[in-house]
Amino acid sequence: MPGGGKTADWQGRTLAQRRLDRHYCVMQPFPQDTIYRPAPRLATLAPWLGDPVRPADFPETILRFRNDRAAAEVGLADLTDEAWLRLMGRFEPLDGNLPQPLALRYHGHQFRVYNPEIGDGRGFLYAQMLDARGRLMDLGTKGSGQTPWSRQGDGRLTLKGAVREVLATEMLGALGVNTSRTFSVIETGEALWRGDEPSPTRAAVLVRLSHGHIRFGTFQRLAALEAAAEMAQLVDYCLTNFPGGDHAADLSPAARLLHQVVERMADMAASYVVAGFVHGVLNTDNMNVTGESFDYGPWRWLPRWDSSFTAAYFDHSGLYAFGRQAEAINWNCGQLAVALRTIEEAPPLIAALERFPALYHDAAARRWCWRLGVVPRGGEDDARLIAACEQAMIENGQGPDAFFFAHRGHRKGARIADPESPLGMALAPYEAAVDAHAYWDDAAPQSLLIDEVEAIWAPIAEHDDWSAFEAKVAALRRMGEAHGKPPPPFGHA
Repeated sequence: MPGGGKTADWQGRTLAQRRLDRHYCVMQPFPQDTIYRPAPRLATLAPWLGDPVRPADFPETILRFRNDRAAAEVGLADLTDEAWLRLMGRFEPLDGNLPQPLALRYHGHQFRVYNPEIGDGRGFLYAQMLDARGRLMDLGTKGSGQTPWSRQGDGRLTLKGAVREVLATEMLGALGVNTSRTFSVIETGEALWRGDEPSPTRAAVLVRLSHGHIRFGTFQRLAALEAAAEMAQLVDYCLTNFPGGDHAADLSPAARLLHQVVERMADMAASYVVAGFVHGVLNTDNMNVTGESFDYGPWRWLPRWDSSFTAAYFDHSGLYAFGRQAEAINWNCGQLAVALRTIEEAPPLIAALERFPALYHDAAARRWCWRLGVVPRGGEDDARLIAACEQAMIENGQGPDAFFFAHRGHRKGARIADPESPLGMALAPYEAAVDAHAYWDDAAPQSLLIDEVEAIWAPIAEHDDWSAFEAKVAALRRMGEAHGKPPPPFGHA
């Protein structure tokens, strides 16, 4: 099947595209971390998990972003641009993989109102493969056309929405959040009408790379259907393909899974706080059992430390405000436990849920110290440090990006904080990390506030100028290199 639309090989790439590759310090083909190893394991669950669908036939396929760094991890970085467009824009089946895309079925609590009429309405899962570490990885889409779950939607994604998702995933990854990664963005040559941005606006199809696409809402659907056999199959699939920490052998599979999910979700909640990130729509259908953050719509980063800050204009009650995200994620874990009651008694599930607060506070302390560039001390010292940092940000009207950058370890050999201040006294006993990366000598930290996002989008919309976007992606990746690997989640060395 031909790629269609506009294609380009490496020699024919635009100056802007070549500049982007230089920013990323790569050339085509990108060195592979692994060979492509298809692993379409979801096929065994497909008869009840999803609906076979066809992708939209787009007028054009114009490559706007390809994540060769991520592609190298699953053996796809050596694809030519023409092949990339066929596989990521026309969705030809990958060799040895799922024969047809699957729009997954699920239910969900949306702003805590149960909705049984949802599912993949503008996306599908279409390939699974192993990465260099042997982990199962999925390719899923956003904006790939209508499905049986589209309801009144057109199944499309705006190009601006795709650009925003690239920026969100790159910033989150740089700040140590376990997130899906934007794998590809292809402009499709369509004009879309949207009520929340100037229209007509350009369209795109986005591909995500994720370690699984099993949502809490998938379990909720099976519980509503009283499908115990399928629920047991799904639990087994998750335990097999998303292994977690060791738990007592006498626990049932459902209880073991919930323990693992609670650990992952507590870490995800903590990572949002330390990143100063507000997801905006923490519904149960937006929760992945792998603990990966995903599905970025009305996200925001904090301009200043404010627990009441919200991202979604329609979140009138502040249900998913910055300071309520851990509560919301914990509540969602409770809904997963309710669904698992289909195959398990309540007491072992309650025991798993009761671990969330302690796990969250432990993860928050480890991640906070990691971003601050100091060695955790544990217990009351870490709690006192976090409280002092929060108070300092509130008093100074400061956002976390500026705060963590200013107080990172021994900035140029001396702490910024007044040693007699509550912050200075809280910092005093901590050993600083050694930061050799040149990023820490920059004049200011990277950030991603809404005004900058709009400034990055404006030249794309007005002049098809992608240089600010390309430079920002490169700058965020540089920041990620400076931070290094985040502390591992509970139960992992």
